[in-house]
Amino acid sequence: MELKRLKYFIAVAEELHFGRAAVRLDMAQPPLSRQIGQLEKDIGALLFDRSRSQIRLTQAGEVLLQRSRDLFANLDSTFAEVRRIGSGSEGRLRIAFVGSSTHGAVPTLIKSYRSHYADVDLVLTAMNNAELKRALIQREIDVAIARPSIEDDEVKSEFLHHEPLILALPDNSPLNSQVLPNLADLREETFILYPSSPRPSFADYVLGICNDAGIDHIKKVMAMDYQTAISLVSVGVGVSIVPESVSGTQRAGVSYRKYAGPNPGTALSVNYRLDNRSPQLRNFVEIARRYARESVVKRKGA
Repeated sequence: MELKRLKYFIAVAEELHFGRAAVRLDMAQPPLSRQIGQLEKDIGALLFDRSRSQIRLTQAGEVLLQRSRDLFANLDSTFAEVRRIGSGSEGRLRIAFVGSSTHGAVPTLIKSYRSHYADVDLVLTAMNNAELKRALIQREIDVAIARPSIEDDEVKSEFLHHEPLILALPDNSPLNSQVLPNLADLREETFILYPSSPRPSFADYVLGICNDAGIDHIKKVMAMDYQTAISLVSVGVGVSIVPESVSGTQRAGVSYRKYAGPNPGTALSVNYRLDNRSPQLRNFVEIARRYARESVVKRKGA
């Protein structure tokens, strides 16, 4: 059954006059009468009581009028919702991120995105880099915030933020008495590295920095993630090298210090599939690009 005939029916049912309904629909009366007749034939019920003086809705017509109004109201609502999803103002966006990013970039990005697109459902998950790459390739997530990036032919990686590295020390460490601890002086310390798997990872990046500082052989303890590493630092198991933003959240038993020695820093990136054209993703990437530009300006001004 054509929706157009239902619109014709609603006009006649509300006007209760074929002539006025025809004027309202900007059409001639005879075609309108034929359309209503065909509608009654299709349904198998009379919709109007016709007399010389007036027409009235039958019980079947009254039910069809109410249901038709509901139908078009639902259609209008559906089309409006689809338009909002199509523009990115509603829908869903699945974001995964490395745990250490929750102290800097991620909260700022999420807050900014929510302020612009409050009706988009955000699904947030912490993962390590290997998990991020797998989930992105298998389309389980839309955005991966990685450290430093994800390398794959199917993935676009965009710079987000760069920051220096710092030491995480037990708060009773003698190194806290030094104005600027030298990384080379930590050769006798136990280094807590993360993640424990898969490798290579941020742990290997830190090992390379230690090697550049002249620490060829170090005592090390492997942790599952940076939260575990910080917990081990807090109870005196050893020291760790972490992104500077981690120091923004204080942890009992842990002291964060800048250090002298090799410090190439660490970067975050926004990664997404090249074939993902969703407006929700597009809007998030635009916000991330703005954040990245502001981050560069702040670094230059520091």
